[in-house]
Amino acid sequence: MKNLAVIRTVSVLTGVIGALVSPHVTAMGMGGCMMGCTSTATIIDPPRGAAFSDPQVMQNISSIQGIVEVNLEAKIAPVNINGTVANLQTYNGAYPAPTIKVKKGDLLKVHFKNSLPDTGLNMMGEPRADTNLHTHGLHVSPEGKSDNVMQRFGRTQSFDYEYDLDWHPDGNLNWYHPHAHGNAAEQVWAGQAGALEVDDETPVLSGYETHIMVLKDISLSGGAPAAHTGSDFMNGKEGDTMMVNGKVNPLLAMRPGQVQRWKIVNASNARFYKLSLASHNLNVVGTDGGLLDKPYSQSTVLLSPGERIDVLVKASTTKGYYKLLAQPYNRGAGASATQQITLLTANITGTSLIQSLPTSVNPNAVRVAVPAGAVTRNLTLSMGMMGGGMMGGMGMATINGIAFSETNGVIDAYTIPSLLNTYEVWNISNQSMMDHPFHQHVNHAQVISISGGDSAYKSLYTNTPAWKDTVIVPAMGSIKLLVPVKDFTGMTMFHCHILEHEDMGMMGIWDIQ
Repeated sequence: MKNLAVIRTVSVLTGVIGALVSPHVTAMGMGGCMMGCTSTATIIDPPRGAAFSDPQVMQNISSIQGIVEVNLEAKIAPVNINGTVANLQTYNGAYPAPTIKVKKGDLLKVHFKNSLPDTGLNMMGEPRADTNLHTHGLHVSPEGKSDNVMQRFGRTQSFDYEYDLDWHPDGNLNWYHPHAHGNAAEQVWAGQAGALEVDDETPVLSGYETHIMVLKDISLSGGAPAAHTGSDFMNGKEGDTMMVNGKVNPLLAMRPGQVQRWKIVNASNARFYKLSLASHNLNVVGTDGGLLDKPYSQSTVLLSPGERIDVLVKASTTKGYYKLLAQPYNRGAGASATQQITLLTANITGTSLIQSLPTSVNPNAVRVAVPAGAVTRNLTLSMGMMGGGMMGGMGMATINGIAFSETNGVIDAYTIPSLLNTYEVWNISNQSMMDHPFHQHVNHAQVISISGGDSAYKSLYTNTPAWKDTVIVPAMGSIKLLVPVKDFTGMTMFHCHILEHEDMGMMGIWDIQ
């Protein structure tokens, strides 16, 4: 086990360039185009698949009230991917990993075991078997046995994590995945990801049928996840098979007039999902950091990697099949720029169940004004050239000109030193031709402003009392966040959640003192 606790900030000279993209030509258009290009949409509309099912639920081996205790093993296991059996990297042999269910105030104990095989070094020069665990979205300590991503574990090693949820907000969907620098992209791509649900126990929402949806894409080669290339790291790796809870276009039954609650997480490495449901609106009642004051009706909802959304869907009274689509969205790279994908089909059938949407959800949800004296931070996200060329197609991804790196336990990174019990304003600009989803650990933030990008996304997050831990910084655009620094000290991370960019160096240290 390595405990990376030495921080050294250095200056790195890097040129700013646009994303490098290899065009992916399809029968109906061209994917992977740069910002501003036009092309014909490629329709990916697979046949209706098996009945929808939620992910497995992780067994709680504790009999003590207020303690949730689970066994979590990272291992290779055979998984059926749309009719093809492939050996994926999993947690407990499941794809997606089992959902961990907790409540506010619980103590979560995770007995973690690394059973990944020794398969040598990856493109980043890291032992592929090294891994760790990040509880993305939990407001918990970043130190010791909690959400300490400075730790990493070699094959056959075990560790007992503990997460105290006393300070966590009421009710939200989170997820868990590896965060060992240089290995995160390959391991999440290969299957190591699962939902982590904090029950909101909100009476106004308790009467609705509720489902968890893990959105994940993958490509297979030789009975295993397709290997990364240099261009995959520059662009972010997208798959050719898009799934909900490990199934292609599952069929979800709804009754006419019924209201269902869908908790959705984008667990993909780089694919963005611009969601829409035919002839229906998505009524947003919660975001990364918890519940909103009321439902906000949206015709589309954009989810970048790492983001979560909590929506109510009121089924039409007209029976039939209605497709949940990922509409084309040009993030500056990737085939998804021109793809329209059927992710799931809602089958409205059976006897009517007339339910109404609530008018109020969480009265305590409010937008917070910027306090006087809040410290301002300026961060710039860039994609750059490595010295001596592109090194086989790979480049460098930086924050304020510095690429995160670690050698012999010493970390070189741009570092933000923050004081506990304060508020800060983070101005984050993007000097590349590609969207970057910005993720900060431990504390959720509110979005003050967004320059550029999707107009509906901007309107939703700058006008509602949403708390976020992952926010899209549009290509050549910027965002401004109000960041509370509360409850926990310690060193944690902020980074791009296109995981390939994180591994390339678009990550910094947040030192809360």
